Amino acid sequence: MTRRGTACGPEETARDEPVGAALTTGALARRLGVAQTTLRTWERRYGIGPSHREEGRHRRWSPEDVARMENMCRLTAQGVAPAEAARLAMAADGRATDRAAPAPHPRTPGGFRDLPLGQVWPESRGLARAAVRLDAAAVQAQLRAAVDAYGVVVAWEQIIAPTLHAVGRKWATADESYVEVEHLLSWHVSTVLRSVGTSAMVGTSATDGRPPVLLACMPDEQHSLPSEALWAALTERALPARIFGAALPKEALESAARRLGPAAVVLWSQSRETADMSMVRTLLALEWGVRGARSHPLVLLAGPGWADAPAEPGASRLTGLASGLALLESMYRTSVQ
Repeated sequence: MTRRGTACGPEETARDEPVGAALTTGALARRLGVAQTTLRTWERRYGIGPSHREEGRHRRWSPEDVARMENMCRLTAQGVAPAEAARLAMAADGRATDRAAPAPHPRTPGGFRDLPLGQVWPESRGLARAAVRLDAAAVQAQLRAAVDAYGVVVAWEQIIAPTLHAVGRKWATADESYVEVEHLLSWHVSTVLRSVGTSAMVGTSATDGRPPVLLACMPDEQHSLPSEALWAALTERALPARIFGAALPKEALESAARRLGPAAVVLWSQSRETADMSMVRTLLALEWGVRGARSHPLVLLAGPGWADAPAEPGASRLTGLASGLALLESMYRTSVQ
């Protein structure tokens, strides 16, 4: 897959914008990970906007304007009030203001550059910026734009998952100072994935004759976002799927499998503590249909919790969203041939 966009170090440029070129408000918003309305509000309230405006033309932000706005974003992410951040950013005219800025509260997360993002797409950095600022509108806009531009699989693997992993790693090492960041980001990721899947289901038949893929988290597993991503990707491709969210009890999972007669059951486990092989063996033993033509579900194990699980005949491991989706698509193509 060709990678669109390139991480350019500490200050990457917006996609499709030449280095040093003046940016539109939309391009600047994507670069900073904020909503366009936020930029307009900051300009109206604090006077921090483009240096030059021409009547009848879209506003353009010069490299100096962009540096000034990046400085303001960095300061607000450190806990500086927007009014003070704007004053400091304008006073510094785009130069660093670490010595002038008031020290943030110890509990306040640092800027997005404190996150261990590594080499990621610019959209991932923009999403991280918005999440660290707890800018819900910008997070939602960034997620929606990513899914609309790339589809669920690419948006998840190249933009959403790297940001979630970085926030999770930071939470584990920062005395829980990123808990609120992770919760806000996760909630909006779930909202967008459900929106995509629900929209894709509109106008489709719930009973098209094909057995569905059943997606479930293990009985004690609370992490459901990867399953939601797979569900959204399946529905995006008009493939039948049922999802049951986090921590589905064992008896309920078995009952759902018996009632639905799924083509496959995907079991998500985030940790070894929730990876229960007895549940796998129970599902593999299920069968339905007339005697002599019994059907069994394909059981697919997804998530890091299964990494050390013993091999079980009839159960296969999924190693990622794209490869898992490809396997399921192949399964349906084979079934109709």
